[in-house]
Amino acid sequence: MTDARRRILIACIGNIFLGDDGFGTEVARRMVLRAPLPEGVILRDFGIRSFDLTYALLEPWDLVILVDACSRGAAPGTLYVIEPEMPAAEDTRLDAHSMSPASVLSAVRAQGGAPGKILLVGCEPADIGTDEEGKLGLSDPVMAAVDEAIAMIEHLVAENVPQFQ
Repeated sequence: MTDARRRILIACIGNIFLGDDGFGTEVARRMVLRAPLPEGVILRDFGIRSFDLTYALLEPWDLVILVDACSRGAAPGTLYVIEPEMPAAEDTRLDAHSMSPASVLSAVRAQGGAPGKILLVGCEPADIGTDEEGKLGLSDPVMAAVDEAIAMIEHLVAENVPQFQ
């Protein structure tokens, strides 16, 4: 029996106690309040649970959309859609306090996983606190980018699930 439905995972990640690093979690929180996602599209807030994300990525997905703070040197609140390469499976140690998409993808590859297409919807942070100082809440430019990021994610889903348009 073949299932023609697309399987899409929207995986939001980040640490709400480190300022703008909580971007993915805020996107997940707001997306839950919107219209339901189409069948086959799963939204999960992984927070800092790198092991949970790794195991989720071992499942067969047609598309994975990672949502995270992503520092690339632009103005705070700048959004990116990046298609990361699957890194080599060299160092597979995962640390919940320093999770990065690259380290999770490396662990997935080391365990023989090969999720379908992966996209990262990233937001340039203004302020990521430290473990010692902590910082709750997003900066104004990053908070202002959340709804635009959701629109980007919905567009990416619509490109892969026609009935969502």
